[in-house]
Amino acid sequence: MPVTYHAEHAWIGGTVVAGVVIEVAGGRVSGVRTGVATPPPGVTVLRGLTLPGLANAHSHAFHRALRGIAQRGSGTFWTWRDTMYDVAGRLDPGTYLDLATAVYAEMALAGITCVGEFHYLHHAPGGTPYAGQNAMGEALIEAAARAGIRITLLDTCYLSAGFGAPPERHQLRFSDGDAAAWAVRAGELKERPHARIGAAVHSVRAVPADQIATVAEWAAGRAAPLHVHLSEQPAENEACLAAHGRTPAALLAERGALGPRTSAVHATHLTGDDIALLGGSATTVCMCPTTERDLADGIGPAADLAAAGSPISLGSDSHAVIDLFEEARAVELDERLRTLRRGHWNAAALLRAATEDGHASLGWPEAGRIEAGAPADFVTVALDSVRTAGPPPSLGAETAVFAASAADVRHVVVNGRPIVRDGAHLLVTDVPGELSRTITHLTAQL
Repeated sequence: MPVTYHAEHAWIGGTVVAGVVIEVAGGRVSGVRTGVATPPPGVTVLRGLTLPGLANAHSHAFHRALRGIAQRGSGTFWTWRDTMYDVAGRLDPGTYLDLATAVYAEMALAGITCVGEFHYLHHAPGGTPYAGQNAMGEALIEAAARAGIRITLLDTCYLSAGFGAPPERHQLRFSDGDAAAWAVRAGELKERPHARIGAAVHSVRAVPADQIATVAEWAAGRAAPLHVHLSEQPAENEACLAAHGRTPAALLAERGALGPRTSAVHATHLTGDDIALLGGSATTVCMCPTTERDLADGIGPAADLAAAGSPISLGSDSHAVIDLFEEARAVELDERLRTLRRGHWNAAALLRAATEDGHASLGWPEAGRIEAGAPADFVTVALDSVRTAGPPPSLGAETAVFAASAADVRHVVVNGRPIVRDGAHLLVTDVPGELSRTITHLTAQL
C-alpha cells in the first residue's frame, strides 16, 4: 500500500532541502517532491532532518555483552580478547537470537537500517556442528527481521590461532577445519528480502595464506561483499612479515582478496605501500573509531586512504557505543589529533560514509540515498534537542554529524515501514529490558 511522508527537512543530493514529500510504494521510494512547505493531508510528518538510513558496516553482535565489563581495569587488546572469548563460549542459537534481537533493536533506535554482521561464531563450544550447521547465522538473520532492519551476514572463515598455529580451545567453535569446508557450509545460507550473504576472512593470522583465495573466489563467484580485519594491531603486521615477508595488505593483494567488493576493517597500522594498494584497488576501508580507541588500537590513516582512492565506511564493531554519528565525527576529530590540523572531512563526506558508501560495502549499492527507486529506508534526527538546538536548519548536516547523538533519532523507516516512532521501537517494546535480561544471563560471574 503506498505511503507518503513529509520531511520538514531532508538530505537530498548532498544538501539540506526544506519541505520534502517522500512517496513510497512496494518498499521503495516512488517519488520525491521538494519545496512543499505545508504537509499535504494524510501524510506522515517527519519533523527534524531526514537522512538516508545509516549503515553499520562492521558488527560483532555478541560483543555488546562486554559493554561496561570490558572497561574495568587496564590491559591491551589481547587481554580484552580473553573476556570476549568467555562470553562467546556461553552462547547458543537461542541465546544468540535473544541477544542479537535486542542489539539490532538498539541499532534501529540509533538510526541504523542495515548492519554488516561479521559472523564467526559458527559451531557449539568445542567445535561440534549444530544439527543445522548454520543455526547461529540463521539466528542473526532472524534477529534482524525481528528488529526490523536489513542485514548482510558476513560469514567468516576463521581457521587458526595465528600463523601456522591450530585453533585454541575458545576458537574451536569458530573453525570449519579448512576453507573448502567453510565454503560448503556458507554456501547453504540463503538470502531473504531483508538479508544478503557475504564472506569474510577473519584476518591473515586466522586464515592460512594458501586458503585466502578460496574465500575470495567464493565471494567473487557470487558478486558478494568480502570483508577482512586488516592491520588492527602492530603484532599482526610483525607476525605476518616474519611468516611471509610481506605486510597483511600485500599478502591479501597477492591472494586476490582486494578490490571494489572488499572492505578492510580498521586498517590502522599501514605502510605507504599498503595505503597505495588499498586505494589503488578501490578497496573500502571501514573505520570503527569508538572500538579502536576503546581497545587502544590507534588512529588509522583514513584521510590518506580516501585520498588514495578507498571509500570509507563506518562500524560500531564491539559496540562499546552504538552511535554512527559519534563514529562519523570521530573520523574527523581523531584525524585532527593525529595531524594537529582541522578540516579533513566535511559533514557531507562523513554522511556519505555513514550511508551510501556503507551500504555499498555491504552489498546494497541501491541503498543510502533518498531518491526514486531506492529502498525506502530513512531516519529523522531532531533539530530541537539540547544537543542540536540553535544552528539554522541549513546547517542540519553539520549539526547531525558534529553535535547529534543516537539519542536524537526520532523516527526510523525501513522498507517503507515505520520501525521507530518518537524515539520508541515499534517491534521490540522494551529494548533496555531485553538487553539487560540477556546480558545479565550471559555475563553472570564474569
